[in-house]
Amino acid sequence: MRTALVLLFLLALAAIPGSVLPQRNVSPEKVNQYLDTNQQWGPTLDRFFLFDVYGSPWFSAIYLLLFVSLVGCLVPRFRQHAVALVRKPPRPPARLDRLSASASFGPVPSDGVLSALRRRRFRTVVRQEGDVVEISAEKGYLKETGNLVFHFALLSLLVGVAYGSWFGWHGNRVLVEGQDFAFCNTLLNYDEHALGAQVGENDLPRFCLQMDKFTARYLDNGQPVEYRADVQVREHGRVEKKVLQVNDPVRLSGANVSLLGHGYAPELRYTDKYGKSHTTVSTFLPRDGMQTSDGVATFPDVNLNPETGKRDEKSQVGFMGIYLPTVPSDPSVNTSAFPAERDPRLMLQPYHGVLGFDAGAPLSVYTLDQRQIDAGRLTKFGDPVMLKPGDSATLPDGTKIEFLGTKQWVSISIRHDPGQPIMLGGSVALLAGLLLSLTGKRRRIFFRITPDGTTAGGLPRSDYPGFVEEFDEVVRAVSPPAAEVPEQVAQTDQAATVREREEVV
Repeated sequence: MRTALVLLFLLALAAIPGSVLPQRNVSPEKVNQYLDTNQQWGPTLDRFFLFDVYGSPWFSAIYLLLFVSLVGCLVPRFRQHAVALVRKPPRPPARLDRLSASASFGPVPSDGVLSALRRRRFRTVVRQEGDVVEISAEKGYLKETGNLVFHFALLSLLVGVAYGSWFGWHGNRVLVEGQDFAFCNTLLNYDEHALGAQVGENDLPRFCLQMDKFTARYLDNGQPVEYRADVQVREHGRVEKKVLQVNDPVRLSGANVSLLGHGYAPELRYTDKYGKSHTTVSTFLPRDGMQTSDGVATFPDVNLNPETGKRDEKSQVGFMGIYLPTVPSDPSVNTSAFPAERDPRLMLQPYHGVLGFDAGAPLSVYTLDQRQIDAGRLTKFGDPVMLKPGDSATLPDGTKIEFLGTKQWVSISIRHDPGQPIMLGGSVALLAGLLLSLTGKRRRIFFRITPDGTTAGGLPRSDYPGFVEEFDEVVRAVSPPAAEVPEQVAQTDQAATVREREEVV
């Protein structure tokens, strides 16, 4: 048990980074943002799995050792408790007056003693040798039962987590409002996903999801009051409209859809030097509570010569931008004054050259390739521009960029955890076991009835300050009505000798 407690403490200690640092299985965009902001410490923390704590080898090792330790603790205790439940209470000790509480009075019928004890739900056994009748009673097994239920419930929680890890799955995705951005539940449509060890791609449930509208309400200080996403779900050939809110997921057959965050996606139209227009919707990531957002818009396929069908590889265009839902009085601070779109502005810095998409290396969709900028293959193209929705700007080569407006996006987590029912049952059992453990009091009461009189003694098996009062109540219930107040002896456990204590136990 000492080992289990140490491991439980280590498990709680190991879970702290999972609560402090962003986790990939919950919010991969926040992990990327943290890595970009902390380029010195970020890679080191990532090397030790601190952005994926609950899937790390060291967390799994502590988890497995705790599981083994709990099994090693509970199996012997369960066996001993099962034996104690069927075993008869022991014989009374020779000196009942040496117990924690004792009394003596005149002879009483054994049936009356048994009736009084059984009314109080004591388990009793009667032994008779000649004229001497000995009654042993015991009560309070629920304390150890509660202890075992509590620890088995804790074990079931570990089983539920492990079962969910093996047979569950999850995926995260940014979902932009509009029919054009609807997606179906396949691995290719996720920004980040993880499958359990026993789950394959073909095991994913079939459904499609589309966000029609997103609504956010804020207090005057910018604190959010409500996030609400109206979505359409196509499942089993039916289309249903549902509402997705924070802490109120959309429950589907085989998966739950949870709302994690939201932001803005500017819609831009770029007209190249041949007069061809290209439109893109780019997801910008919020960097503060006022929804000041950073992002990029790229146009890798522009400036295609209609006569030759070829384009100059060095004529790709990209824009690094900052979006302010509500422009402040001093736009140079680059911080929004309010998270809702009251007076939006989009600041763009044009770049042209080689974006780096054809190099085959993985690139972030939220930033331009810094390696291309450092190498001089991607350079600034004119001065920054600030646009309102509907505004346009002409670049130095005669091309034009237009800010058409914004769409809102939400980051959602879609997951299936079959271990949740096990964990729910384990949580209920854990609370029930804890209550039983705290309220149960193990104690024994003995009676020895002879023709000359009756002697009674009692002993609590656990810390029970009210035992003497309960013992007095039982003695009064079985004493002869005409008898005087019985002589009582309340002695501390230290007064009993070690040998007599062992005999009682």
